[in-house]
Formats: sequence, C-alpha cells, structure tokens
Amino acid sequence: MVGGDVLFIEATAIPGRGRLTLTGKLGEVMQESAQAAVTYARSRAESLGVGNSFFDHNDVHIHVPAGAVPKDGPSAGVTLATALASIMTGRPIYKDIAMTGEITLRGEVLPVGAVRDKVLAAHRAGSKRVIIPKENINDIADVPEEVLRDLEIIPVEHVDEVIKAALHPRTEDDKPAAAPTPAK
Repeated sequence: MVGGDVLFIEATAIPGRGRLTLTGKLGEVMQESAQAAVTYARSRAESLGVGNSFFDHNDVHIHVPAGAVPKDGPSAGVTLATALASIMTGRPIYKDIAMTGEITLRGEVLPVGAVRDKVLAAHRAGSKRVIIPKENINDIADVPEEVLRDLEIIPVEHVDEVIKAALHPRTEDDKPAAAPTPAK
C-alpha cells in the first residue's frame, strides 16, 4: 500500500546464483527496501526452514506491476520481506491481507506515513486484515469506524510477526523451496 493505492508485489525464485532482479519502475528508496528485505530474508533462512544455500542456487525476481507508474518509498519493506519468505518456504500469503511498514536489516518494523489512507485503500481492495507498524497504531483513530468494523488491524514490531500473520502455516506436505541440484 502506498498513499491511497494498493501495490501488488510478485516474487519468484529461479535457478541461478543469487542475483536479484527488480522491475516495475521502482525508485531508489524502494530498491533499497528490496535490498534490505533480501538481506533480512537471507539472515532468517535457517529459522524459516530453508538452508542458507537457497540464495546460492536461486536468483530472485521481484516485480511490482503497473510498470509505467513510478513507485518509491520505504513502506513496502514488510511486503517485500514477506514475499521473499513465501517463495523461500513455499508457503502462500493469505489473499485477504494487506501490509505496510519500513524494515531494518535486523527485521524491525518502522513507522510509515499516510497510514489512514493506506488502511482505506486496503479496505477498498477487499482486504480483511491489515498489518501496520505498532508505532502507527494511533493513526488508526483517523480511520472511520465503519471501515474498522470490517478490518482486523495487526500492529507489529518485527518482520517475524508479519510472516507469522501473513503466511499460511506449514503443513506436513509443504516443502521449503529446494535449491536445484547443480549439474555435473
């Protein structure tokens, strides 16, 4: 979510050597957020149940559709990190969830601006749950009550909380994204 619009973010892993590709007319700050998300995801690979070699054997492509529209700002950090966790673990993201928040390399979720507008945009898009930085919880007072009745607001301080709320739980059938076996 940015301003009063919802951004959709796609991510995929393909066999490779750890290269990151970013597409969708992203500004410098959003590119930095993507880099921070990759660093965070790499640091959490073991706790996500994925070997550290995931990035040694896979390239990651992050795309933000509507490429003709410039996009910038740090607010998509949590979304980028969650998308990466999803492709690494093979666990899908719930379809009814929206999120916003800047992240640090250690996974802390920092406050962002225009939370009221972002929550309204998520509601218009049909989201039922919205993850926001805990430090932005007071901004929810500006959201109309009739909108809040339709939403579950999830305040978070760390990306681990975002991943727990946003990804479907692992089942016995789930397998983390495996690194391809190198050709001999």
